[in-house]
Amino acid sequence: MLVRPRWRRLASNRATKVLALLLALWTTIEVLSIRRNLLREAAPELPAFGNQKIFIASIHWTDESVLRSHWAPAVAQLARDIGPENVYVSIYESGSLDASKEVLQILDTDLEISGIRRKIVLDETTHKDEVEKQHTQAGWVQMPVDRSYRQNWTDWFTLEKGTWVPRRIPYLARLRNLVMQPLYEMQQSGETFDKVLWLNDVVFNTDDVRTLLATRSGDYAAACALDFKRPPMFYDTFALRDAEGYEPLMETWPYFQSSQSREAVIHGRPIPVASCWNGMVMFDAAPFYDIRRPLAFRGISDGLAASHLEGSECCLIHADNPLSRTKGVWVNPQVRVGYNGTAYGAVNPVNAGSWPSSFAIAKGLWHNRIKRWLRAFKLRDRTVENKLQNWRDEDAGHHEPGSFCLIDEMQVMLWNGWGHA
Repeated sequence: MLVRPRWRRLASNRATKVLALLLALWTTIEVLSIRRNLLREAAPELPAFGNQKIFIASIHWTDESVLRSHWAPAVAQLARDIGPENVYVSIYESGSLDASKEVLQILDTDLEISGIRRKIVLDETTHKDEVEKQHTQAGWVQMPVDRSYRQNWTDWFTLEKGTWVPRRIPYLARLRNLVMQPLYEMQQSGETFDKVLWLNDVVFNTDDVRTLLATRSGDYAAACALDFKRPPMFYDTFALRDAEGYEPLMETWPYFQSSQSREAVIHGRPIPVASCWNGMVMFDAAPFYDIRRPLAFRGISDGLAASHLEGSECCLIHADNPLSRTKGVWVNPQVRVGYNGTAYGAVNPVNAGSWPSSFAIAKGLWHNRIKRWLRAFKLRDRTVENKLQNWRDEDAGHHEPGSFCLIDEMQVMLWNGWGHA
């Protein structure tokens, strides 16, 4: 009677050890295979810019530190590398609370010395000025209750019932469209561009832009980098959606729920996505020149936003772009930018292809796998879908092509930044 239970325990322990060994062997083979894929894709030949004409666009607010240490010198060098005849730099800054204007004035002088065409607007209008304006019919939302709201995740502020406040996303969309104006002015004089490069306040170099430009040999509606603020977690979850329109499953490698997107990550190839921004994005310029309906940045309707929904203008632009459906939107995993020098160095090690580490790959594979398994048994949160459907039911004319961009948030402008309401 005592022998049989002991034998069963021994058999169970042996089976557990065998299973653990098989899982370890399976994981090791996976990691080695992925490592080979990443090494193979990590060192592509960097093409010359050639005669491609690139319009560089950017907006800024209170980011002096990275502008001074990395961004401004990198933009000046990039413009010189592209060549004065093939580049235009358009920058808009407004109401910064630091010396961002001073740094951009220095950049302006640097670009002038190099013969680079540019338009750098340094606007004195502050966020406080925007908030205190008389509210207009578009781009504002009325606070429904008297309560406290989170402000930039640190402080608290109070908005009285009935207070009208400007929405953050329509404001940003308006500034981005202002930055694009020189593109249309030059079109009227007979000059057009092949690509539009949007840059956040990130650390990057010319080789990063060359690599991004060459994504899929230039055949894309848009191609994005990956951006990092606190590696190994990537940053821009607001605008990034996988090939099936889902938000990233996790903030670390391999990021995605969609098998199509995830497989591309594992093989180190350009990743098909529904939308992205990620600190640096290269657009095919053609849709911005569409005579009937030029591509432009926008926010979702105020009526939809009033139900506590929001969508990034950097996501909606892809939903509106007709080329997204024919040429696709892609993330190039070989282009990794950072919001500071430390982050950039962490994701761009000296040995190409050594990022992510083998341990990070193994951990990421199982983390992603388990999250997908658990999600299969989890009831789907239909909060966003229900709000969207209620809005559609209000009026047959209500339509939002960027429904995959929507999240359950309300973002409003404040005198010193923005907050979640």
